[in-house]
Amino acid sequence: MHYVNTEESFDLVIHRIGSKISGEDLHLSKTLTFYPAELTDSLYNFFLKAFKSEEYYQFLKEGNSEQNPVHKAIKAVFENPTTLLQNSVSIAEHLYNVGINPKMKAGELFVVFFPDALIEGEHVRAVGLFKSEQKNKILKTNPNGNSYDVWTEEGVLLSKVDKGCIIFNLEEEDGYVINSVDNGKGEEFGIWGDEFLQIKPRQDEYFETETTLNFCKSYVMDKLPEEFEVSRIDQADLLNKSMSFFKENETFKINEFAEQVLAQEELKQSFEDYKNKFEEVYEVELNNQFDISKDAVKKQARFFKSIIKLDKNFHIYVHGNRQMIEQGVDEEGKKYYKLYYNSEN
Repeated sequence: MHYVNTEESFDLVIHRIGSKISGEDLHLSKTLTFYPAELTDSLYNFFLKAFKSEEYYQFLKEGNSEQNPVHKAIKAVFENPTTLLQNSVSIAEHLYNVGINPKMKAGELFVVFFPDALIEGEHVRAVGLFKSEQKNKILKTNPNGNSYDVWTEEGVLLSKVDKGCIIFNLEEEDGYVINSVDNGKGEEFGIWGDEFLQIKPRQDEYFETETTLNFCKSYVMDKLPEEFEVSRIDQADLLNKSMSFFKENETFKINEFAEQVLAQEELKQSFEDYKNKFEEVYEVELNNQFDISKDAVKKQARFFKSIIKLDKNFHIYVHGNRQMIEQGVDEEGKKYYKLYYNSEN
């Protein structure tokens, strides 16, 4: 996990990033942004509350930092924090130019230098880039004699950033360690990471866990039915056993997984063959042993839903104990499921 020392003050620059494709301008600050001390806690909360995951990224290493304006600017700030303003301008101009994509929205860009952050046991400098795209109207009132004056003002709610990242001055040679969030939807999602930041997943235990879980799910749902006669109940059972293995163990060992989850020799061989194909298609290397990230398991558990959908009438959620559900066909040729239970809630 990581944290930013909220007892320390931070340097801040705000730029307005208009929509380039809509003909809006880029408004650049000429100085650092002043903020009153009483706003410090609120701003820290605004900047940091969205960063709850241990999923980290790195700048792409293809070429060098000179080819990525954000990477180049961040490196310069870490070397000399007094250059935050001029380097924030380079970052803002790059984000504005990315705005040729019609899905990219206008908004305020907050560029922040944090002098003290802790990540993986090390105290390092960090730079935060936060973009707020949603403007909201608030009602203002002021007493005036026997009544009130009422008007509205438009501003940024301090509830969350729409897009953001924190770059930690760690593993510089590999492209730094980056935590990134993107609340964009549809075709807009991904522009922040792919076109603006130009980042890729960091090869750590989170990545290993997430990738291997995706592989296991793909094997059960896609490959297994191609090679064997398997029911939806059996698929649901294997998904549950796979997730249970990751929840109950601290370390993933592929041989132990195969013995406990797959059991049958023909499934083990099929699993190993599919692993090679999965690595080739997705251009990843699946390690046979690694420490399991519980944060990644928690995230992936939401997508390991063992649901059997029956026409438009019923959904059966299978959470465990394969022996408590049976499948069959009656004398009239109608398919059925038989469920056993001990208590009803």
